[in-house]
This record gives sequence, structure tokens and C-alpha cells, in this order.
Amino acid sequence: MAKSRRFITSIVAPEAKSDATWWFAFQEDKLLIQPESSHVKIPCLPDFDRLKLPVLCKHYLGSFDGRDCYALEVAEDTKPPHGMVFEGLRQIYGLVDESLFSLAGRAYQIVEWDRTHQFCGRCGAKTRTHPTERAKECPQCRLLHFPRLAPAIIVLVERGPELLLARASRFPTPIYSVLAGFVEPGETLEEAVVREVYEETGITVKEICYFGSQPWPFPHSLMIGFTASYASGQIKTDEKEIKDANWFRADSLPPHLPGKISIARKLIDWFVEKQGKPTVHN
Repeated sequence: MAKSRRFITSIVAPEAKSDATWWFAFQEDKLLIQPESSHVKIPCLPDFDRLKLPVLCKHYLGSFDGRDCYALEVAEDTKPPHGMVFEGLRQIYGLVDESLFSLAGRAYQIVEWDRTHQFCGRCGAKTRTHPTERAKECPQCRLLHFPRLAPAIIVLVERGPELLLARASRFPTPIYSVLAGFVEPGETLEEAVVREVYEETGITVKEICYFGSQPWPFPHSLMIGFTASYASGQIKTDEKEIKDANWFRADSLPPHLPGKISIARKLIDWFVEKQGKPTVHN
């Protein structure tokens, strides 16, 4: 029987090492990879020391397919081994197994959290890594600093056979996607959906339903997906955040859409299939 591809999270590394270990090594926000013709490989070897790279920090993530996984940070001026490069997660998006991409995102968020929590935000003392929790501990005031997570809603708004798509001003490529935004303090997820859609397009929505969620390591978001129905209003954008927004039918979508791994694309594909159309392939 084939072994299932399963990740088991953990903080304390086992005493016995696995025969091969996944090493998610980051230089700032770039991951160490080995490029191939149509995909990329992430280092999987018994010991990272054989690559002779200086390690600034190391965090045990857990096991994937029975193999240990570690997140590492290497020095900024480190040169990659022969045949390897440091590459941004966005650049390898779609070129690596989806489970490994998700683990790379998890690893990056932990490395980034460690890098930005070297000192206590309350008293300024240097922190230390907690031995049994995913936390940085202040030895002076005992405050625990856990990895930061920023919840954001992402919502597909439908109006009969049409869906609402928008193009963000910050993207040079004219990618059209569903609407998204960060949740504000004291706000429910549903309230964030209503506010974000109205702020960006002037549209009010109803019948908000949960769709799914996805960790999004750019740099530490959790995307919580929803669907909603059009209630009222005419599209109006300020062109500061949203360059353009419009209603599209399933058979006349814009040419540039989000990548297939993203929850944004999963929402769009769900709508297209719901309309009885073949899934878009770009």
C-alpha cells in the first residue's frame, strides 16, 4: 500500500534522525532550491552540514511522509552550492509539489518570526527560543512572543451568472481576482467581507457563506475564503487600491487570473464549474 503524503507538526525534534530530511533554508525571503527543466527541487538529505552553509537559526517543523522537516536561516552574503540558487516563493509558485510549497510557506513564516523577534517588544531584553513551545521567551519579563498571523478575508461575489473581479493597482500584470482584505481588530469575518467589498467597489453583499482557508506566507497571512451574493450598488473604485473592477460571465473571463494553487483561483474555478463551464486553464 502506498504511503499517504501527510505532514505531522511538532516543535521538539526527535533524537533519532530520519534517513533523509527536508531542509527549507532561507536567505532573507528566498528559499534554497535546485532548478530543473520544468520544476524545482527542495534539498532532501540526511544532514544539512554537507552543503557547508552557515546557519543562523534552525527550527524543527515536524515530519512529512515520515521525513523530518526543518526551517533554516542562512547569512545574507551566503553563496548557494553549485547547481542551487536562492529564489523567492512567488517565483517557484506552481513549480513544486503543493504540499512542499505549503511547508516552504510555513518554514518562511517561522524564520521571519524568529528574525523579527530577537528582542522583547515590552522591555527590550534579548529573547530566547522556548524549548517546548513555538514561542520566543523574554527571560526578563517572561512575555511569550508567538508567531504572528494576520487573518484576511477573500470573497467571490456572484450576481446570477456573473462574478465580480477586480485588478489591484499594485500589480504590474493585469491580473483580475476576487476581492480580499485584512480583518480589523474587533471585527468578525463576515463584517470584514461586507466592509472590504463596499470599500473597494461600492457594492453591498448578502448571503455570506464560508468556502475554505489557506495559509498565505506573504508574509504571514491566513486567507479565509467566502462566497457572497450581490445585494445592491453600482461599481465605483478610487483607483488607489483597485485599478478596475467589473462583472464577468464564466465564458468571458479576463486572460490573466491568479495561479492555480491559490484560494482565489479555487473560488473562481468553483464558480465556473457551478455555471456548467469547463475549468479555465491559464
